[in-house]
Amino acid sequence: MQSQDIDLHSAITALSCALDLVGIDEVKHGKRVAIMAFHIAKELNWPDAECLSILHAGMLHDCGVSQIREHRHLTETLEWDGAEAHAIRGAEYLAACPPLAHLSSEIRYHHTRWEELLQLPLDQRTRDRANLLYLADRIDVLQAPYINSEKILLAAPSIITRLHALAGSLFSPDLLAAFAQIAKSQSFWLAMDPDYLDEDLRDVGKKVSPVTVDFSAQRELARLFSRVVDAKSSYTEQHSECVALITRQLAIEFGIAGQELQQIEIAGLLHDIGKLRVSEEIIDKPGKLTADERACMQRHSYDTYRILQRVFADTKIPIWAGFHHENLRGEGYPFKSSGALQDLECRIISVADIFQALAQNRPYRASMDLAAIMNDLQHRVEIGELDAAVVSKLAEHAEDYYQLARGE
Repeated sequence: MQSQDIDLHSAITALSCALDLVGIDEVKHGKRVAIMAFHIAKELNWPDAECLSILHAGMLHDCGVSQIREHRHLTETLEWDGAEAHAIRGAEYLAACPPLAHLSSEIRYHHTRWEELLQLPLDQRTRDRANLLYLADRIDVLQAPYINSEKILLAAPSIITRLHALAGSLFSPDLLAAFAQIAKSQSFWLAMDPDYLDEDLRDVGKKVSPVTVDFSAQRELARLFSRVVDAKSSYTEQHSECVALITRQLAIEFGIAGQELQQIEIAGLLHDIGKLRVSEEIIDKPGKLTADERACMQRHSYDTYRILQRVFADTKIPIWAGFHHENLRGEGYPFKSSGALQDLECRIISVADIFQALAQNRPYRASMDLAAIMNDLQHRVEIGELDAAVVSKLAEHAEDYYQLARGE
């Protein structure tokens, strides 16, 4: 049975919403960079395929950023000494994802000065695309204080003047000239209003010929975003990948196959994508969470559900991933669903998530040995939280699952 294909453009647009979660103070930064780069490319008469490609690159340009503190550094000044690290990470993630590998080089250099790009052994296309992303990214830093306000019209001339002073050093003179031309229009700036931005992106999408990707490509997209999530903390390294491996193997033991097996694996990879909104200070906190911190943590599974609805609307993936903190007693979160409302796949991911988390070092406790983990899971079965059949299946090959949980 073949997995259901998804449209690549729609998936990139939807998944960029997950990256937006990192910018708690700067929502939709990636989408603004994307649409500005797209319009500047249009002004330069780039071919339609190139314009669409730079739009995708803009939405994904910060895929190497997982931590809120890093995002804040990147949006506080025009240049930050630590900016290259996330560009390197993002390029690495994209290079390992075949559907998006073609964007890797420009992401790698999207914080590199124009004068430095000219000295690097790069083709002109890569230089232009990388520098266009840098320019759009820095335009957004300068306009951010005025987003969703008519004051942007008063600030626009000074933004243009400030950037023009950097021609030949930070930015390509040709790119700056194209930007200055379209930035004369008030509509360029007013279109950055969040509501209008989403409308414009939808309009672009209507004109894009669908490019569908199969399960293999979908898994690589999911793996890319799972790496972004897991990079939020050293304590969660490979968590999503290991949960997906445990989930897949448990599903096989229950006779799940074909499309359902493929989809539960993707759900396992993406179950924590909503955690990009959660501050790393909360994730890495060694002590008990406050009520506010706990509320912030608990919303991540709902964010996961809503994001995945946009990408996998006609599948059970959003439910299977978004329900991973529910329990059979109806005391989990965020839906308070009881066991009668939970698919077997939900129960499998829930057990896999807890099992893997207990096997990892966490800031508030050390990694637990296998016997202690199985005792914990069995206790949760006895009090009616976890599915007894799923825990029993895991117990049959507990040593093998423990190795998967520890990435061995």
